Amino acid sequence: MKSGKINVKTENIFPIIKKFLYSDHDIFLRELISNAVDATQKLNTLVKSGVAQVDISDTTIEVVVNTKDKTLRVLDKGIGMTEDEVLKYINQIAFSSAEEFLEKYKGTDAANLIGHFGLGFYSAFMVAKEVEIITKSYIEETPAVRWVCDGSPQYKMEQHDRKEHGTEIILHISDEDEQFLDEFRIVDLLKKYCRFLPVPIRCGNEKYWDKPEGEEKSVEMERPRIVNNTNPLWKQAPSGLTQDDYLKFYRELYPMSFDEPLFQIHLNVDYPFNLTGILYFPKVKNQLEMQKNKVQLYCNQVFITDQLEGIIPEFMQLLHGVIDSPDIPLNVSRSYLQSDAAVKKISTHITKKVADKLEEMFKNNREDFEQKWDDIKVFIQYGAVTDNKFYDRAKSFYLLKNIENKYFTFDEYKTHVEALQKDKAGNLIYLYAADVDAQHVYISAAKERGYDVLCFDGFLDTHFINMLEQNMEKTRFTRVDADVIDKLIEKDEVQISKLSEEETKKLKEIFENSVEKEKFTVKVESLNETDLPIMLTRNEFMRRYQDMERLSGQKSFYAAFDHYTLVVNGNHELATHLLNETDTEKQANLTQQLIDLALLSQNLLTGEKLSEFVKRSIEIMK
Repeated sequence: MKSGKINVKTENIFPIIKKFLYSDHDIFLRELISNAVDATQKLNTLVKSGVAQVDISDTTIEVVVNTKDKTLRVLDKGIGMTEDEVLKYINQIAFSSAEEFLEKYKGTDAANLIGHFGLGFYSAFMVAKEVEIITKSYIEETPAVRWVCDGSPQYKMEQHDRKEHGTEIILHISDEDEQFLDEFRIVDLLKKYCRFLPVPIRCGNEKYWDKPEGEEKSVEMERPRIVNNTNPLWKQAPSGLTQDDYLKFYRELYPMSFDEPLFQIHLNVDYPFNLTGILYFPKVKNQLEMQKNKVQLYCNQVFITDQLEGIIPEFMQLLHGVIDSPDIPLNVSRSYLQSDAAVKKISTHITKKVADKLEEMFKNNREDFEQKWDDIKVFIQYGAVTDNKFYDRAKSFYLLKNIENKYFTFDEYKTHVEALQKDKAGNLIYLYAADVDAQHVYISAAKERGYDVLCFDGFLDTHFINMLEQNMEKTRFTRVDADVIDKLIEKDEVQISKLSEEETKKLKEIFENSVEKEKFTVKVESLNETDLPIMLTRNEFMRRYQDMERLSGQKSFYAAFDHYTLVVNGNHELATHLLNETDTEKQANLTQQLIDLALLSQNLLTGEKLSEFVKRSIEIMK
């Protein structure tokens, strides 16, 4: 037996590893399995190149939970190590710079340092009070080695009688980490981090593994199943896959999802970086469905994270699927991404591929694209608002939908409305409705003048409209109930008033006496006789900001300015009737009835005031 001390001058390194190396202690299993996969793949390469002459017909990695002796074992049939290699790779490399490590990084988050010191194997000490390595090199004449360390810089090493090539890591789990002796917990971790690794992984407990050789096994002791898919769909050639294959893989990724994706993009890039993956477009109709962290990042089929800030643009985090790239720089725990030039190039490329796919769908089958539009509109709006380059691409395939459910590109819609919907200053006015039913009266008034009304009823529409107005010259978006229609699109023609200046002033006073002056401004306008006698409008600017604050969940600053304009049509016959009414009680009742009708049309008449309106309506009918 040999004994010695790991090449580290201070003995504080192990507590630092245990407490600070990784933010999540369960990542130790990923690190050990990744090492086992590397060892297996190295042996496969040597055999295929003729360097090694060993049997690789079964390369399954075994994970064994033993609650009796409180151990967790990871066994591979890979390349193994000689005694010299154990000394080199386990003792020297990992801690050759340990003193510098402590001096430079003590008191900081050590999670930014992996790869600098080869600390992956030592993550085992986060959950184990003692770790054993039993390993045998594929080189037949070399003896097996057993290495033991109890979490201090001291270690022991001796020869072992293991005959098969490969490595067994034995973790003697510490009392505070006995959760890792639960087989179901270990299987869950394997499925989280390792379910797409290219080498089969089997997990079980002592019920199977400790059964004496030759003794009959019961049904509950059947050989544990393989827990991973060694050939995930993103590693396969798209030309050989069907839509059913993509849907089946989607259900494998998201077994709790009840909706099928709309379509997918299969990424396969080998220059100037390596990148594969599949991105699915889910249906997103409302704010509650805007779930991020659904895209999973892998590095050579090892799960890294689903927190992809910095690797894909913010709006693409609404997508589902996987991205796999060995070229994304990772930190010490492989759990967070470093923002650098390579990451930005990959992010830009993914954005381009998504835009290419959407444009291709629009050009190749516009009818099908229009059918999917309502489900993908939120994603494209989110992209356009947050990414200028994506907006530049999306301008060619973004669709505007009017209330007749007809779809137009930006250029098509401009041609459709520019003859009629320009105001006297030459600005193009795009009218829109946020609720077709609630704003039907205002829509009807617009249609009577030959105007077209767009449908903007999504929860991101206000932000999107603001962005469009900044990018489209001499174009203004106005909700159809923001003012009377002749004020929304002002023409040179002026409607002549039937009332004198004195009558107009008196009519205004009649209505002002019946409303809360802090909440309503009364205006008398000269409108068409066929227009409504009274309408309720709301300032476009104030309403937009209230909508945006509501979407962000903030307490609305603009709620204090929740103000409406009561527009009275001075040319309507009821205006004349009110002015001529000598019975002040009848005049007041009729005035209040007209005001309540305007409030009712905007869903603003509730509670006691609604009950009074109903009673008054019955009395008027009598």
